[in-house]
Amino acid sequence: MAFPRPFVVCVSLIALAALATPAIGGSAPDAKAKRPVVVELYTSQGCSSCPPADALLGQLSARKDVLAVSLPVTYWDMLGWRDTLASETNTQRQKAYAKQLGRGGIYTPQMIVDGATDVIGSREQNVDAAIAARAGDMQSIPVQLDGDKQQVHISVGSGPGRPARDATIWMFGILPQATVKIGDGENGGRTVTYHNVVRGIRAVGTWKGDPVTVNLPRAEAGPPHNGIAVLVQQGGYGRVLGAALIERPNFAPMR
Repeated sequence: MAFPRPFVVCVSLIALAALATPAIGGSAPDAKAKRPVVVELYTSQGCSSCPPADALLGQLSARKDVLAVSLPVTYWDMLGWRDTLASETNTQRQKAYAKQLGRGGIYTPQMIVDGATDVIGSREQNVDAAIAARAGDMQSIPVQLDGDKQQVHISVGSGPGRPARDATIWMFGILPQATVKIGDGENGGRTVTYHNVVRGIRAVGTWKGDPVTVNLPRAEAGPPHNGIAVLVQQGGYGRVLGAALIERPNFAPMR
């Protein structure tokens, strides 16, 4: 069977602004606060194995100890249905993870857990085990996130010494829920609800171990959204060091 380049697999087919500046004055985020484990689901409306993973991601999104997001990808659009939520930015992020994790290809449904490991997204026991493993072995850099209709305010606290590698501060624009009636392709006729859908991704700064603040226009979070997530991640696609989510901010949706 021929696959898109680089090699990608849908599990069903084979049975996966502003620059940051050092904070000056003010109170730093609480360094003792326990952060959530970050779970990223790479999914597609064109993959018949994905709906169970989408439902599981919905369950995870309700947990306080997990920051769960959906990243719809584009490469299954060739099967007859163009994913209405997918973006090439999400696809490129998944490819970057494959390189970072030493994988030979990308697949759906794939869950990346805390930037450290990948799991088939529909296998609940494996997902739970991966989350538990990371919860017991994580670095927790404090992140505070706030915003209004015009701006997003991010504060990243200090860490225990200088990190081995600089970390990237990512900002995601989030749509908390979207229900889609799929008209064609492998899931034609199904209606699927997606949770914490990533609508835009942007690197907004660098963390080198010292406190950092970032203030930038809310529009920098990308297409229509009404939630914001922030990840602090080794290198660009390594282990997650800090994370925060405003699922439903106290301002009107950005259109």
